[in-house]
Parts: sequence; C-alpha cells; structure tokens
Amino acid sequence: MDHLPVPDREARIVPPRSGARREGSGPRLRWLRFRLNHPSPRPGRSFRPLAWALKVVAGVLVFALLVWPLLGVALWSVLPVPLTPLMVQRSLAEAEWPQKSWISHDRIPDTLRRAVLASEDQRFCEHSGFDWAEIGSAWGEYRSGRRLRGASTISMQTARTVFLWGGRDPVRKGLEVWYTVLLETFWSKNRILDVYLNTVEWGPGIYGAEAVSRHYFGIPARLLHRSQAARLVAVLPNPRHRDPRRETGPVAGRAAWVERQVGAMPVRDGRACP
Repeated sequence: MDHLPVPDREARIVPPRSGARREGSGPRLRWLRFRLNHPSPRPGRSFRPLAWALKVVAGVLVFALLVWPLLGVALWSVLPVPLTPLMVQRSLAEAEWPQKSWISHDRIPDTLRRAVLASEDQRFCEHSGFDWAEIGSAWGEYRSGRRLRGASTISMQTARTVFLWGGRDPVRKGLEVWYTVLLETFWSKNRILDVYLNTVEWGPGIYGAEAVSRHYFGIPARLLHRSQAARLVAVLPNPRHRDPRRETGPVAGRAAWVERQVGAMPVRDGRACP
C-alpha cells in the first residue's frame, strides 16, 4: 500500500505578493458590485418625450372637454352668469364695457318669451337642442343655390353665448355642439331660455332683456308691451346695426311677422314649455 507524502514541517507558508490578485477583486466583480449599488432604471420608467407629450395633450383635452364644461354647466344652472366670453372680447378689442343687469325668472315677461320663441326657435319645446327639420331646410336651400343661412336653436345660441368666443371657426362650432348637448342634458328648457334672455347681445355693449328694455324704451323688462317685445327680438339677427325703435324698414317688417306668430307659442305662466 502506497503512503501519501508527508509535508515538510519545516516548509514555510509564503504570503502573497502585494501585487497579486486577491480573492474578491478583479474587474468583473467590481462591475457586479457597481451594478448592485447603482441599478439601471427599468425600461418602462425611462423618459419618453413622445409619450409624455401625448399624456399632456390627453390631460388638456379631458380638462377642456369634460372638467371645465361640466363645472361651468353646473355653476350656471343655479347662479347668474356674471360675464360671457363675448363681453370680455368686446371690452378688450373695442373698449366696450357691457351694459347688463341679470333679472330673475319671475321678472321676465311672457310677452318677451313668446316673441323670442316665435322669432328664433318655434320648435324649442320639441327638439333636444338641434332642430333637424330646420337644419335640413337650410341645407336644401344652400344646395339649390341660395346663401347658407343659420339654423341655430336657442339652446345652441345659449351655449355659444355663455361659454364660447365670437367667430365662425370649426373648432368653435364643434364646441358649440358639445355644450348644447350638455345644456339639454343638465338644464331645463326654462333655465336655457332664462339664461339666453339675460346674456344675449341686444345692441352695442347691451346684454340681456333688462338692459335693452331700459336702454331703448326706458322701462324694466317686466313692463314690455307685446309690440315692444316683438321689436326687440326683431333686431336679434343683427343687433349691433339695428334699432328696435324704428317704425319702418326691416325691423318693423319682422316685428309685425313676430306679432302674428306669438299666439302659437306654448308659453304659460312663466313656463316656456308647460
């Protein structure tokens, strides 16, 4: 049987030289330690400019199309409208400070309600914001070669008066449709008509039924006679260039037509759609 060699007891253990590589050192191990102490960001958390920009745009759209409209619709469903974008626009661009005076529902006369429905929107109580029959009629006239005329309902006019700027650009028209849907969803027909009569532009710097009644006839709106109400609404297609006190011309002709139509309007005891 072979015997294992016996180590020399007198042999000395030679310590490693100072420049020798020790256990636990070396480039690879140092790299691993660095990575453990400085982990790289996750791929999903890295900064992506395009994704960030899309999130910002989405947030702005949600605020502009949902949060802000719902907030405004909720506020003005119960509170008087203090200013409209058109009032601010006129004041800044033309130095035209608005004449206005908000009046409550019971101070708006039925004569004025009937007159404005007869002139602006005779199917106000029947539609849900858009008069498709009137829109189809206007489109048919345009296709036959006539000038394209407006077919806006009182709901649509209230939406753009209270919430939007003046102009005819496509963006404004699209927002007008959206706001009209919101008004018809959350406001009553009486509220829509009351806000319209308190905010519509009725002359240079004149807004609302109370201000226009006092400006042209020197009386509060609740005392308006049937013929006076008809003459006031007769200027609405072009209120900045028409005077309801004129006894002749386009205003007088339209006022006479409005007076013939008011009997068919369904206003009773302060309610637009009883």
